[in-house]
Amino acid sequence: MDKLIEIASYAFIVLIILIVLYIYVRKQKRESKQVIRKIAQAKVDGLYEPVAIHPVIDQNRCIKSGACITACPEEDIIGIRNGKATVINASLCIGHGACFKACPVEAITLCIGTKKRGVDIPELNESFETNVSGIFVAGELGGMGLIKNAVTQGKQAVDSITRSLKNDVPADYDLIIIGAGPAGISAALAAKKHNLNALILEQSNLGGAISTFPRKKIVMTSPMDLPIYGKVKLIETSKTELLQLWNTVLTKNKITIQENKKVEAIISENKGFKVETSGGESYSTRSVLLAIGRRGTPRKLNIPGEETEKVSYQLTEDEEITGQDVLIVGGGDSAIEAALLLTPLNKVTISYRGEKFNRLKVKNIERINEAIANKSIQVLYNTNLVSIEKDFIQYKQNNSDEIIRLKNDLVYIFIGGELPTQFLKKTGIRITTKHGDTILKHR
Repeated sequence: MDKLIEIASYAFIVLIILIVLYIYVRKQKRESKQVIRKIAQAKVDGLYEPVAIHPVIDQNRCIKSGACITACPEEDIIGIRNGKATVINASLCIGHGACFKACPVEAITLCIGTKKRGVDIPELNESFETNVSGIFVAGELGGMGLIKNAVTQGKQAVDSITRSLKNDVPADYDLIIIGAGPAGISAALAAKKHNLNALILEQSNLGGAISTFPRKKIVMTSPMDLPIYGKVKLIETSKTELLQLWNTVLTKNKITIQENKKVEAIISENKGFKVETSGGESYSTRSVLLAIGRRGTPRKLNIPGEETEKVSYQLTEDEEITGQDVLIVGGGDSAIEAALLLTPLNKVTISYRGEKFNRLKVKNIERINEAIANKSIQVLYNTNLVSIEKDFIQYKQNNSDEIIRLKNDLVYIFIGGELPTQFLKKTGIRITTKHGDTILKHR
């Protein structure tokens, strides 16, 4: 009798295990099918192909722990398909690298560009040094556009500069940092920590490109470590809050940013460099860190009327614009965010050359679709501007010669910027096109 009870007990346990396994396998298959559907939809929406930095997963090493999915602060970038992690909406990846760090078996590498879509960046070694010895690059220019990553890279670049600095070179400065965005500010703090005699030059204002953002724009969604200051525990931060923080940290450490100093040339001289600005100033330095953005110059439409005062390539004081007929040109996040900010107090129209918006942040997709549905924003898909006049603009539908006129007071153009290629080439820095090259891997 006892034997029968024991057998029954074992059979019951086995049955429970089989039921649990059945439920688990069913759940995995269901989730895998969901991921497959999401990938199919991502391809339809134009979100499957990565834009810049993105994770590449080694299927042979992946153990489907799901750590990469949990670590990613974005939605539906990675999912589990057929028992392995896979990328879903690669275009929405912002390159923070949380998945890379979280993978317990080091199955993820971070790459930039694809076979179809190359990305031009300066040629750098592992110390962030270019082919010109003594000139380094950090931040967006080198492919690290996310604020948190740019801050980290700015510090790391200065650490490398400190180790390789040639103290026997006669110069005014140990280091000149060009650009006062996230990477440049972090580099300035790191230089202070290492007791380097550093000069920071910024062609516009503190914050670099961030200073041109609308005042209320959310510019950070993850914590970061600032040299000297320490952990910055900010989750969703406005442009104003972030600039105030940087001002406070720089002032406390007696670091001055030389604003409105556009660098025109970096010339090799006496084993160091001479840095010349558009204002005629000249400085000598042992090393240079380029912490400038990729959008050295706003990309233009090159159409009649674009040079008039009603045209702008940035939106800063959105709350001062009321009762205007506004045209936004572009279909990226900057264009959509500008349109949404101006909508409550103005009549806003978006001109976009594509058939539909793609590669937008999830929140922006939701908000622009809602605005289109309630008709608070008009969108002209498949259109290109022909001319900008005093009281109207003229545009054409793609594949049509008909010119259409639209009443207009202000035009904002957000179609990206041009890599400062000529400046880099003049400096002697080689530029390479990355077609899926690895930029960060486990050692």
